Amino acid sequence: MTGKFLYLAAIVAGSISLVGCNNTNTNLNSNANANANMATPEARATATPENSRGSYTEKQAQEERERAKASKETIGDTLDDAWIHTKIVAKLLTNSTTPERKINVDVVNNVVTLRGTVDTAEEKTAAEKVAKDTDGVKSVVNQLKVAPAPKASPAAKPKAAKA
Repeated sequence: MTGKFLYLAAIVAGSISLVGCNNTNTNLNSNANANANMATPEARATATPENSRGSYTEKQAQEERERAKASKETIGDTLDDAWIHTKIVAKLLTNSTTPERKINVDVVNNVVTLRGTVDTAEEKTAAEKVAKDTDGVKSVVNQLKVAPAPKASPAAKPKAAKA
């Protein structure tokens, strides 16, 4: 009787361990599939706790300079300039009151220059505040112009024909 009990206990323990292993694999595969199906935003270095200034590399800085050049932006030669540019662009992207795609960010010697056209004075002020509140920035030159987007005019109504 005791032998049967031990045999049964061993089978139950083995079954539980196998079920645990299968669930782990299923969970790993589910997570991998979930991550694979997520839409990936434009590859851009962002300021995150995992990517702090201390871990920001010259390779990341060079990649940021290339992206900036493609956007007609300027980044100085220092690692700090590239890091500041990365942080400001990331902040502008996540700030609902700033139209990042309309704002060019130049960083040379820790001095930020904002260029472009925004729709409101509030957007201009918000963009400047984002830049000024970024660690490492010495000063901000705000060259943003305010020009409200043209409103769509209603289609001209055709004149009624006279009989």
